[in-house]
Amino acid sequence: MKTALPPNQQSLIQWVSQATGINTLGVKIRLRGNDLYILCESQECPRRWRTLSDLLHALQHTNLDVLTSSEQPSIYQVFVYGRKKGETKPQWCHQVFLNQLERHLEQVEQALLQDAEKSSQTGGALVLSNESLARQGNPDAIARYLSETLSSLGVAVEVKVKQQQVTPQNLTAQNRLWIYCQSSYVPDPSLIAEPVARKLRNLKLSGYEDAVIATTVAGETGFGWVLRVDLTPAEAMLKEWARWGDVQAIARLVNDKLSQFNLKVGITLKESTLHMFCSPIAPEPTTFQIPDKALCLRVIMSQLEVIAPQGIVAATLYGHTHADKQPAWIDWQTLPASEHQALAPSVMELAAGGDQPALVFLLERMLNPDLDLRLKTGGTRVLLVWKGDLLHIMCDAPVCPARKRVADKVTQFVSQLNIPGLAGVRVYGRRAGNKEPLWHYGVDFVNRQRLVPEATPEFAATAAYVGDLIPSEGSEPVLRPDLTRQEVQSIFAEVAWYWGTKLRQWLLATQLLTETNQPQEQAADEHADYRVAIVWGTLGLLLTLQSDWILGQIVANTTPPAPKTVSTPAPTSVANSLENNESTIFFANTSKEKSPSNRTEVFNASGFTSIEDTKPREKATATAILLAARSQFPSFNARQLDEQLALYRQRLTKTGKPPDVLILGSSRALRGIDPLALSKALATHGYPNIDVFNFGINGATAQVVDFILRRVLEPSELPKLIIWADGARAFNSGREDITFNAIASSPGYQKVLQKELANQNSDDTISSSQPTQGEQKAKTQPDNNNSLDKFLNQALSSVSKTHQQRTQLKSLLNQKLKSVPFMQDSSGKSGIKVTNLDTEQHIVDHAVDFDGFLPLSIRFNPAQYYQKHPKVAGNYDNDYTAFKLEGKQEIALDSVLRFAESKKINLVFVNMPLTAEYLDPIRQQYEQEFQQYMLNLAGRSNLIYRDFIVLWPKANDYFSDPSHLNRYGAYEVSQKLAIDPMIPWPAK
Repeated sequence: MKTALPPNQQSLIQWVSQATGINTLGVKIRLRGNDLYILCESQECPRRWRTLSDLLHALQHTNLDVLTSSEQPSIYQVFVYGRKKGETKPQWCHQVFLNQLERHLEQVEQALLQDAEKSSQTGGALVLSNESLARQGNPDAIARYLSETLSSLGVAVEVKVKQQQVTPQNLTAQNRLWIYCQSSYVPDPSLIAEPVARKLRNLKLSGYEDAVIATTVAGETGFGWVLRVDLTPAEAMLKEWARWGDVQAIARLVNDKLSQFNLKVGITLKESTLHMFCSPIAPEPTTFQIPDKALCLRVIMSQLEVIAPQGIVAATLYGHTHADKQPAWIDWQTLPASEHQALAPSVMELAAGGDQPALVFLLERMLNPDLDLRLKTGGTRVLLVWKGDLLHIMCDAPVCPARKRVADKVTQFVSQLNIPGLAGVRVYGRRAGNKEPLWHYGVDFVNRQRLVPEATPEFAATAAYVGDLIPSEGSEPVLRPDLTRQEVQSIFAEVAWYWGTKLRQWLLATQLLTETNQPQEQAADEHADYRVAIVWGTLGLLLTLQSDWILGQIVANTTPPAPKTVSTPAPTSVANSLENNESTIFFANTSKEKSPSNRTEVFNASGFTSIEDTKPREKATATAILLAARSQFPSFNARQLDEQLALYRQRLTKTGKPPDVLILGSSRALRGIDPLALSKALATHGYPNIDVFNFGINGATAQVVDFILRRVLEPSELPKLIIWADGARAFNSGREDITFNAIASSPGYQKVLQKELANQNSDDTISSSQPTQGEQKAKTQPDNNNSLDKFLNQALSSVSKTHQQRTQLKSLLNQKLKSVPFMQDSSGKSGIKVTNLDTEQHIVDHAVDFDGFLPLSIRFNPAQYYQKHPKVAGNYDNDYTAFKLEGKQEIALDSVLRFAESKKINLVFVNMPLTAEYLDPIRQQYEQEFQQYMLNLAGRSNLIYRDFIVLWPKANDYFSDPSHLNRYGAYEVSQKLAIDPMIPWPAK
């Protein structure tokens, strides 16, 4: 199916047909960048010179821009092709420069007279002429010159000249070239940067400081990207390096002067003396011409006196012939460094003393080993900013230097200098012309206990505009005051938990009670002998029926008769109304002595916990439970995920926007980073009002984090920065991922999948959201347990005497047990609350605050801890079972990285601290494997990896158990994160 040509192309086809006499069906055109392509075809191939003659005469009287649309860039050159109809390749091609039509006509007329096809001979002269015009600095000529390269990429060029303003930093402002590149797409900078830089520097323009290349897409107003090309002449670059004693630069300058006398020189540097070997430039190696000594001394020494190389005190000159290896003459000369004290120290000595210009030279020389490439493209430049005890180094080039090629090399070189007072280096990379770095890297040379707050310096495009932009050292904030009440209650909480655990074990052993929301995989033992089960099951059934009859009689005798008058029932207590949402056994106080008025002290008019509550950390869990219970979204089979999500969305409703920083991970994140401490620390270091939320989930693996980010949270709920705090065990693909498997079998997970399926054609659907192996298994797994539970409950209610009176039974037991001390919680309310023994969830005496953080005051004491908990070696630790990083967790990690990059979210992974008690040789081996894995991953991706694992191996006071921080350790980690220079904190 043929499509109609645009009007501008139709006009061009008609014009070409009239000019050449070829039917319009035999003319095809294409506009690409600043070039016009014309294909002429007929039954016999059009005659080359006659067709060109007609076309050139028509071009002399026609402005092609009139025949094109206003959006089409100006046409600089025309390519004319001729071929026979039906053939695929043209028989001839000719390039026409519109600014040189007369010369083209002369060529064509001469060819017509001689009937010869030698266009290539004049073609070279025409190109040289176009380059010569560009060397004069004419903007139109420069645009035509650049379009020779860019038009093949579909990029149109327009060049303008702008006068730079004189500033205190730049008193000798020169002109600046602005090169606007327009195309139908945003071209890759690597395709344009170096070719254009080479062509511009090849012109050797004078009067221009630099050139700026700005790309635009046709029909849009903004720039896609901007590139700066340094137009400093090659000779000036050579003189700058020669001043520092660079041998190659000195040789280039001296040979440039000697070449007019048919002489050349080879130079080597030994210690502080230059050895210069003079010889003639001759095609035959048997030449016996001896270089003139007086001439060589005059030319060479005049150059060395002007250069005055740093740290080079003398030069030894040798006169050689090509045939004789022994020098014909030798002379020794002193250089300015021997007389001027400022020139005496070598460049290495200056750099070791902290001299910035010397450091810049050494770093640039190291990063530009190919001198020719530097002179052709401008090479990699280095800018320095020194603040406090840190050295910030910016590396920029037409194509951003690769972090792998630059970062380690720079830091190792600087560390070898042993600069006094230097505690660390921060290295940045960017494309020339950008203000912000594309990557950053840092190394500390000493243990910096008291770090200076660091921020990414705003390096200007040129060294003259580098400002004092790094915040100065600020005072460290005072540690947040301890909560005295919690400190006093911590010991009672620990004792209550211990006795509660014992009671829980006894209650479960009786089989009268069981845990609600118990994982299905723990509900039955697949390896139990069915014959034993039948015997004990029969005995248990008889005991249950007898206990049910006895309890029914007790309740009947103790329950007062119901009043005859109809009245409204008293409100149910919060704990009782939410008992089905607890993962613990909870007998609530259902006393009717409380009046509805008492509830107003805890809840506001909307029924939620009052924001003005003076003890928010005690109320956040209750609020989360209420919010999760009232949520229309089904559960994820993970109570903490439901509650954290409820708290998070309440925060979004209140603030109207997502937090600036979101903390993700397992319980090591939940307990290990304090959002309040982090926000306050950032405020003291120049980042005020940073909103932080801790979305830590007990047992969260990489799969769980991936699920939360890509599927649970909406795009409008995503933060600017994610801190993923965890360790190796969250990435072990060899062990069973119990937490994720429970989520994948939940109704909430099915709801998410249905929502994704409904939106699969929308623009926000993530291409990488393919179900993992665990997810596929969860979707195919039959779920008949709910119907079975319902049937058993109905059958039980028909025969049990206490089933209908279970509320009265709970009230009775609660009243009888309320006097027992260890049955009271930290708030003084009676009730039995027994927790799971899971290592991620054994603390119930504390609650998360409204920032999602779980502050624990317990301090890890190995002597006391191992009296209550077994000391498990790494060989038998289930978290490290069949340890391997390749697999489902690695796939999830890769998915998170790609998602964060697509959403332009900065992702920081923090390997959280562990105690020496925990890091036995086996775990340490796995952790080192994980550390190397993350370092390699950070080197090839945008992940920022921070390793805190051995930050405080002996500081047990910072831990609540061997592998989890308490609130004191969380405070210290938050302080360290706030001053970490590698983390790009979002600016307000």
